[in-house]
Amino acid sequence: MKSEETTIMQHEKSMEFLQIAMKYFPQAKEELDKAGIQLEPEALQPLLTLFTSVMQEAYELGKADAESEKATE
Repeated sequence: MKSEETTIMQHEKSMEFLQIAMKYFPQAKEELDKAGIQLEPEALQPLLTLFTSVMQEAYELGKADAESEKATE
């Protein structure tokens, strides 16, 4: 059951990460346009998948750090 809860929590975090990505997407697109880089819609999904993987790993690292700090108190 814990595995199912972990999967649900990871999915919820991934959705939050995607919301963050979409919040900053206009700014990122503007910077890419200035650099002459065209971003096609079909290229967006792999980038968002990469972004959510990076954010999930950063989240897990922060969570582990918080837990280890709490354990040393």
